Amino acid sequence: MSAIGRKIVYFSNAGPQNSEKVIEAVNERIANGDIGTVVVASTSGETGARFAKDLKGTNVHVIAVSHEKMTPEYRRKITEYKGKAFDKTHIPFDAKGMDDVRKSFYALGQGFKVAVEVILIASDKGAVKPYENVIGIGGTGNGADTAIIARATKSKEIFTEDNTKRLEIREIIAMPLKKHWW
Repeated sequence: MSAIGRKIVYFSNAGPQNSEKVIEAVNERIANGDIGTVVVASTSGETGARFAKDLKGTNVHVIAVSHEKMTPEYRRKITEYKGKAFDKTHIPFDAKGMDDVRKSFYALGQGFKVAVEVILIASDKGAVKPYENVIGIGGTGNGADTAIIARATKSKEIFTEDNTKRLEIREIIAMPLKKHWW
């Protein structure tokens, strides 16, 4: 049996003060060369623009996702840095019948739940290649405090019988130890 050792960054508390360390951890992880896409939750577009700028010189595609309308300035910056921006999107775990799923992910933190959702949204929008490993980034309130690697899966396939298509969390890159409960 083989084992893979990876660094995980844990934060004492959730929140935007962790954004810079999340960027560093993601940069370190993508250096392996096996991840081609980073999907970032970014309500206003600010966090998406930060990631797009910081990852511009890499071979990684940055996709920023917001359920609201992004600020035009940040949306412009995302595309200027060669990222893609999607706003006014759906929220998969707000759909009918998803309450227990949403609550389960909250046990891992709001940022974790959001990191999973933005991967689902990007997959639903056709912005990521289906079933490839991507990095999802979320935060608690604003900024970034969580980064994970998961298989890009459409919302309708997260519990499919075909286990080559269903949602699978592959790695944790960074997350807060103490969760914020709304």
